[in-house]
Amino acid sequence: MSHQSNPVGHFIGGQTTGSGVRRADVFNPALGCPSRQVLLASAAQVDAAVEAAHAAFPGWAATSPLRRARIMFKFKELLEANRDRLARIITDEHGKVLADAAGEVVRGIEVVEFACGIPQLLKGEHTERVGNGIDAWTVRQPLGVCAGITPFNFPVMVPMWMFPMAIACGNTFVLKPSERVPSASLVLAELLAEAGLPPGVFNVVQGDREAVDALLAHPHVKAVSFVGSTPVAEHVYQTGCARGKRVQALGGAKNHMVVMPDADLEHCVDALMGAAYGSAGERCMAISVVVAVGDTGDRLAAALLPRLCELKVAGGLEAGADMGPLITGAHRERVVGYIASGVEEGATLLADGRDLAANEGFFLGPTLFDHVTPDMAIYREEIFGPVLAIVRVPDFDAALALVNAHEFGNGAVIYTGDGYTANEFGNAVQAGMVGVNVPIPVPMAFHSFGGWKRSLFGDHHAHGPEAVRFYTKHKALTQRWPRGARAGADFTMPTMK
Repeated sequence: MSHQSNPVGHFIGGQTTGSGVRRADVFNPALGCPSRQVLLASAAQVDAAVEAAHAAFPGWAATSPLRRARIMFKFKELLEANRDRLARIITDEHGKVLADAAGEVVRGIEVVEFACGIPQLLKGEHTERVGNGIDAWTVRQPLGVCAGITPFNFPVMVPMWMFPMAIACGNTFVLKPSERVPSASLVLAELLAEAGLPPGVFNVVQGDREAVDALLAHPHVKAVSFVGSTPVAEHVYQTGCARGKRVQALGGAKNHMVVMPDADLEHCVDALMGAAYGSAGERCMAISVVVAVGDTGDRLAAALLPRLCELKVAGGLEAGADMGPLITGAHRERVVGYIASGVEEGATLLADGRDLAANEGFFLGPTLFDHVTPDMAIYREEIFGPVLAIVRVPDFDAALALVNAHEFGNGAVIYTGDGYTANEFGNAVQAGMVGVNVPIPVPMAFHSFGGWKRSLFGDHHAHGPEAVRFYTKHKALTQRWPRGARAGADFTMPTMK
């Protein structure tokens, strides 16, 4: 069957729709060739999805939090039953190895688990008798139609940072996934419907910038969540805010790992193999810079090199594969360009991923630079590939100053055996997520995820308690009770279905 048959379509108002003229190829990165096509939504199709969500909002907002929680419980159960199916789709379209893909699904499920507690999370505050016969209390109410614009590198996890909490809070949702990895979004829509979610509460529009701009312009969209590169995050934030929308836009990163002389070097190297090269470095929380303090640089480089030689770069479905391909041929060439830039600017290339022999697919081997300086492009800019840079500094103060001077502040990590140093780093580092002897400090779902500086535009981080604040509006009520009124008069407990 031709890859042009049965393109990946949209999910609007509870129905899958496959209409549309504009299409794009979806590649299998391990094979380097298209495997299917995806429809690219027009502004009219985006409008249809938003209108479906807008029509569904009143009924869904009036649904009790307990009923919403029960649907989330069922959705969680269905996700667990379909974990392997979703992981296989991720590997086919993104390229990451199957174990990484399965781990991504699990981290998304954890957000759904948190959303199951929405009756407790939405509880407000109450004060009796703030005045004579007057009580005061607060509630959190849903916003309306919310939109999510998500990247290619986590086609299941990142959307589930957004829509489970938005929907549990009583909003309706339109998801615009990356057109490079579209298929998982329709499976999520199918499972939500099977869990009992009413039509129109969750919708999917595939597409490119035309779909993004249509969502940002639509008057019924009240809030936008975005994850992607910093330039696009800034555009989404500025455009959405200018049109009166609530926006959280998570951007790029340049995450540092500071290695102190007293660090457990073996532990540190083990951690770096996954943190720097897992998922081919296509993660906003990947470690891309090692800050070697004092005399650790030589020892660190010597310990890393033999481990890189052992790394198996292969298709994500191959047995024993440690690292898969990059997402597209164009992105591979972009990363290759950074490697060439590092050499030209004088960094020492210890391991060259361009040497990898691959007959097909968008593969690039693990790359390691030493003696990198802050003026080099490979240090300043987010590469989003399997390229690790070692920067040498004399002491802790220089390491901290280096990390804090960077424009990005997503994550930062320190490896040390000294409690005082760890505490100083945790308090003083300018980053939103910090790890101490932990390579990728991604918070659990019941905490919130987000960076500082140019890694986040907006006031609220993703998932956790921050998600409840982002996806709801606060209301304070003050009421004088009529003379003679008694609490509970003529009250009947509603029947839960």
